[in-house]
Amino acid sequence: MASAITGLDEGILQLDTGYHRTGLAACYVMIEDGRAAIFDTGVEHSVARILCALEDEGLTSDDVEYVVPTHVHLDHAGGAGRLMQECRQASMVIHPRGARHMIDPAKLIAGAEAVYGREGLRNSVGEIVPVDEKRVIAAEDGYRFHLGGRELTVLDTPGHARHHFCIWDERTRGFFSGDTFGVVYPELSCNGAGFIFPPTTPVQFEPEAWHQSIDRLMAWRPECMYLTHFGRLDEPARYADDLHRRIDDLARVAATCERGGSALVLSVNAYLDTELDRAGCALNEAQRNDILELDVDLIVQGLEVWLSRRSA
Repeated sequence: MASAITGLDEGILQLDTGYHRTGLAACYVMIEDGRAAIFDTGVEHSVARILCALEDEGLTSDDVEYVVPTHVHLDHAGGAGRLMQECRQASMVIHPRGARHMIDPAKLIAGAEAVYGREGLRNSVGEIVPVDEKRVIAAEDGYRFHLGGRELTVLDTPGHARHHFCIWDERTRGFFSGDTFGVVYPELSCNGAGFIFPPTTPVQFEPEAWHQSIDRLMAWRPECMYLTHFGRLDEPARYADDLHRRIDDLARVAATCERGGSALVLSVNAYLDTELDRAGCALNEAQRNDILELDVDLIVQGLEVWLSRRSA
C-alpha cells in the first residue's frame, strides 16, 4: 500500500484509492499540527489504504479532524461513511445538497445499483454506510474551517454536479477540485503537458454552470489543482481554456448525434481521439481505450441525461 502514497509539499499526501485501476482516482490527506483532513475518500475498499497512510505518518484514525468529500459521486464519497466509522473524532464537511445522501444513502445506493447491479456495486464500491447527522457539517458557499492554524475555504462549484464544492488551501494556493477542474491522466501526457477533459457524468451536467465555476476558481489565481483524477496539476491557467472548449465540444457532439447509445459512444471516442492526436499523444488507439473506457461510458451516460432534459 505504501507505494500508492506520494508525498507532496506542505503536509499533503496524495493517495491512490485503488478504484478500478491504478492511477484512476486519488484522495488527499492534509496533516497540520498533528491533525489530519481527508479530501475525497474513494470507496469502502479504499479506507484501509487511508488508515495505512495515516499510520505511516505516525497518526491514528483519532487524529482525523475532517473528512471532506468534494461531492457524493461514489468514486469520491463511496467510502466516506466507513471512514467516518473508523475516524471517531472526525466531522464530515459536505455540500448542503449532498449532506442528506451521506446521512441516509438509500437513494444513492438505489441509483448505484441501477447502474452497477447489486453484486457489481458490492464488488466495485463495497458497502455504503450512513453518517451520523450530528457529525455532518453542511458547508454553504464561503464556509471556512481550520486544520490547526491552516484555513480552508469552501466554494460552491456546480456544473459537474449540483452537490459539488471545491476547497481552497491558501498555504499552497491550490484547490481540492474533485471533478470541477476536469480529468488529467498522467498516462495521456502530450508533449510534456497534460490532456484535460470534462467528466460529464450523470446526472447533473450543466455546461453554463460549469463554465461559471471554472471562471470562479481561476479568479483566485490558483497555482495548482489537486485533482481526484489524477494528481496535482500545476499551472492550471494553462488548462482552463481547453477545459472550457471541451465542455462545449462534448455538448455539441451529443446534440449533433442525438440518437445516443452506441452512436454517441462512437462519436465521443472519435472526438477524444482527434483531440489527443492534435495534442500530440503518442499512445495508440488500444492504449487510449484502456485508459478511457470507464470515463467514456460515464461521459456518454451524462450526455444522454442532459439531452433528455433539453428535449423535455
